[in-house]
Amino acid sequence: MLNLASSPLLDAEQLISTFGLLGIMATVFAESGLIVCFFLPGDSLLFTAGLLVANEQILHQPLWVVMLAIAVAAVLGDQFGYAFGRKVGPALFRRPNSRFFKQENAERAQGFMLQHGPKALVMARFIPVFRTFIPITAGVGRMTYRTFFLFNVIGAVLWSVSLTLVGYYLGQIAFVRDNIEGMVIGIVLISGIPIIIEGIKMRRRSRQTPPAATPAATTPATETELPRP
Repeated sequence: MLNLASSPLLDAEQLISTFGLLGIMATVFAESGLIVCFFLPGDSLLFTAGLLVANEQILHQPLWVVMLAIAVAAVLGDQFGYAFGRKVGPALFRRPNSRFFKQENAERAQGFMLQHGPKALVMARFIPVFRTFIPITAGVGRMTYRTFFLFNVIGAVLWSVSLTLVGYYLGQIAFVRDNIEGMVIGIVLISGIPIIIEGIKMRRRSRQTPPAATPAATTPATETELPRP
């Protein structure tokens, strides 16, 4: 019998056991669209949801219902983030640091978006922190809504289906069930690797870039700087 509730480390499982599927949707929405919620569990939450469905604990809805609910919450969260970015505009990049906001997160998301264009909306789904800031950055840069919505849906579906399915199928393996705590912690650590790699790349590029000749060169992204297919 799988016993997840005994470990205080599994915040994702505790959240699901307390609030169920609605709790998953609320968390995914918040992490996707609320700038102060970038720290919420994302990848580990989906992985844990798949495990619980596989073992018929806490979540008793069909797998496809859980994945659909997560995808809808992710799309809606990104929509909120995009609308927030359009409303706030470049002022976001002049906002002072606080406990829940770090300027470097916004700047890294901006650089990631400028480098990859609309594809960043799909790629960022699998990168913690960027998952929160990229939709907002798209709004700040006033990416055309049709383009944003298309890549938003693609990224949300790929993310929700892939990670939940991984948890679901691994949850049927005896070794995984017997070592659930280590598996979830491993997922959390692995999910942080992409943002570390991207941070290293950006730091290297910044060192290779010649100093700006004028202050205007360091001005945050404006609505003409983001790619518009």
